[in-house]
Amino acid sequence: MTPPPTQAIVLAILAASLMGTIGVFARFATMPAEHITFYRLLLGAMFLTAYMLLTGKRDQIRHRPSKRTLINGAMLAGFMAFYIEAIEYTQMATVIMIIYLAPVVTSLFAHFVFNERLNRFSIASVALALMGFILMLPVTSSQSLYQSEIMGYFYAILALITYSGFILINRKPSAVSPYQSTLVQLSVGALCLLPLMLTTPLVPSLNQLTWLLAIGFLPGFLAILCAVKALNQLPSVTYGTLSYVEPVVVVVLAWWLFNEALTAQQLMGVALIILAGIAQGWQSQRKALKSTKETLVCPHD
Repeated sequence: MTPPPTQAIVLAILAASLMGTIGVFARFATMPAEHITFYRLLLGAMFLTAYMLLTGKRDQIRHRPSKRTLINGAMLAGFMAFYIEAIEYTQMATVIMIIYLAPVVTSLFAHFVFNERLNRFSIASVALALMGFILMLPVTSSQSLYQSEIMGYFYAILALITYSGFILINRKPSAVSPYQSTLVQLSVGALCLLPLMLTTPLVPSLNQLTWLLAIGFLPGFLAILCAVKALNQLPSVTYGTLSYVEPVVVVVLAWWLFNEALTAQQLMGVALIILAGIAQGWQSQRKALKSTKETLVCPHD
């Protein structure tokens, strides 16, 4: 049964909140980034397969995936691995805010590659996001700490690039169901990391296995399930706005569990990036609605 709008909003917030736990679980698991990412994708795919079997979606499991979905699986693996690697060098809050520059980056890419011209509103949101990014840059007198921060920013930017690619590839509507595309992307992502797993084999301890199961079930499966159900009912711009709960959750958890406090300057940067992302989402929705109206009007000209 399709959830009512209020329940869909709750599901969207729950999905974003669960996504925000991956960094915490990854730190407690104390394993290399590629291992954590592999188990998250593999276990997420296994949990999703079990859910599809139990809910009568068995026929959707076996299908021929598109090239676009396969590429996105590789993008997903890269994004998650780079994200987890980045938080080994710098604060979780900093990393997640760099990743949430993705809507602005994709709009710039679409401007130069897809000839989707930016208007004044879009340019203003890009400038706002860049100002936020500058405010988030590390400021320290310690050379070793500064170098560690730079490595964190390097991996965070790689995560941003792969996540932006993931968004761009997913822009076009797909003929398969969200469950099918998600299952393929999780499975392909795990396969991409399998060679690294075999090169550096590591048997997790019982404690690490517990955290890996939590990673596979909560942000790996349950968050995706909530997101799919919410997107079936909510407009994409509404869901995109609500997804900014994730960086807020990350900032709070990082402060609460790891004593990672942001400076007043960095908090201003966080606010600007969130504001720019939400503004870009609303602008994209307006463009989509305008394009739809023009398509409907043209046949009558």
